[in-house]
Amino acid sequence: MFQRTLYRLLKPTLAALAIALAAATGAAEAARYDTLILDGLIVDGSGETPYVADLAIRGDRIAAIGDLDDATAGRVIDAAGKAVSPGFINILSWAVIDLIRDGRGMSDLTQGITLEVFGEGNSMGPLTPAMKADFPTYWDGVEAQWTTLGEYLEFLEARGVSPNVASFIGATTPRAHVLGMDDVDPTPAQLDEMQELVREAMREGAMGVASSLIYTPGNFADTDELIALASAAGEFGGLYASHVRNEGKGVFGAVEELITIAREAGVPAEIYHLKMAHPSVWGRFDELVARIERARAEGLEITADVYPYPAGATGLDAIMPPWANEGGLDAWIERMQDPATRDRLRAAMREDSDEWENMLTGAGPGAILLTGFRNPELQKYVGMTLAEVAAERGTSPEDTAMDLVIADRSRVDAVFFTQSEDVVRRAVALPWTSFCTDAGAPAAEGEFLKNSTHPRAYGTFPRVLGHYVREEGLLSLAEAVRKASALPAENLSLVDRGRLAPGFYADVVVFDPETIIDRATFEAPHRYSSGVEQVFVNGGHVIADGAHTGAKPGRVVRGPGWTGWE
Repeated sequence: MFQRTLYRLLKPTLAALAIALAAATGAAEAARYDTLILDGLIVDGSGETPYVADLAIRGDRIAAIGDLDDATAGRVIDAAGKAVSPGFINILSWAVIDLIRDGRGMSDLTQGITLEVFGEGNSMGPLTPAMKADFPTYWDGVEAQWTTLGEYLEFLEARGVSPNVASFIGATTPRAHVLGMDDVDPTPAQLDEMQELVREAMREGAMGVASSLIYTPGNFADTDELIALASAAGEFGGLYASHVRNEGKGVFGAVEELITIAREAGVPAEIYHLKMAHPSVWGRFDELVARIERARAEGLEITADVYPYPAGATGLDAIMPPWANEGGLDAWIERMQDPATRDRLRAAMREDSDEWENMLTGAGPGAILLTGFRNPELQKYVGMTLAEVAAERGTSPEDTAMDLVIADRSRVDAVFFTQSEDVVRRAVALPWTSFCTDAGAPAAEGEFLKNSTHPRAYGTFPRVLGHYVREEGLLSLAEAVRKASALPAENLSLVDRGRLAPGFYADVVVFDPETIIDRATFEAPHRYSSGVEQVFVNGGHVIADGAHTGAKPGRVVRGPGWTGWE
């Protein structure tokens, strides 16, 4: 907590020094830059009124903003009539495997995303030898060529990626590291070991610790365990983020748990993908917002992020009770193949439980769209609802779901239509929400087309800017850009990112505010958004006139506990 507070106190002074240094350097070097972006509408991330000016990049930094008519550069971009903004921060990304397969991150770069933040529940490290051996089972055949979280991030940078990358340590990861996949409580010594894993990840540059409490084995953690892990991250100024324990009928208790963790651990907290995922609570969103704002008034730093769609995406494990998944994939499949256990499981799947969030009763089988299979023989079901597949196979929705998981040996990806557009609109407009895709970063080509995805993977940020800003006037352009850049940067305590200012890293987007829009739909999700024309990452030109340049200048972005700060 001390480090986070110290950083926030020093940040204005550091920024002023950077501006002075940039001005002195510019004068000494006769205003020669690598890139000049001329006559753009500067939307700097502050939320203040945009203004027309030029922006200069030298090396990996923004060198100047203002009237730069006399300056020269190797690359000059006419941005008249276009908006120039900081790169967008995807605070909840699942591009962990996609960026290994294709380092361009096309679906995200074409939205203007310049930083991917991983780690919801599960992070790519630290791994035990057993976790490394099992890694291909859970991560689509990919072999882990790293052990720690820091090594994974450095692996991506060395391999070559276009966006910047960062990560939380997932709260599930130290639990699995020490306790395995079973429903057990840690001993004091084991909890100390889990806390030390969090501390080591923070020293490697993790943003904090992040839980995902509807999935096993993460949902076996009680509140005290989560407070202990969040406290360890807080020693380094880290944030606690959470996919809360219930986003449906139990959302009020789940958010209360997050507030308790923030208070007891003394850390800021982020609610991942804020939503009301059950029709029975759609009309109570104002109550939930009021509870969060009371916590903020108390002095707790509670924020949230959203994706601007009335449907979520996860796996068919979300329609089965937590006990079904205890022990991992093999144990789950074995239970579904045992007749007596299968009967018990089928009955549980039909119950609109108050004990766990049952997305089958929350959505209904006709509102569960199947999007991803590993087994080629099952890919014919991509784009069909669970109800449609059940009818074709002549089995109940519950048995169909179990049979698909067994045959695919995966959780089977699906989209769940459990949300209200009215709630989405109000969540998008809140001043303390940022934005996320909660998705991978595929390309609309090749192997990625064998499965479907959620349109948020291609359209989150342009949908905010095109639909909610331009078409609906729900919030201003300046406010939307603030919520896409400076707000998450401040929440994560990032250094010199999230704004357009001299001395800040040159993560810059040029887009047309009159045409930017998402084009991906639930029926045809593999469609790039329109309107993003130029993207720079650390000064590297990655999108030029809407097309990828082949550049991969992405770097590891470190959190406040990193031991490598100069």
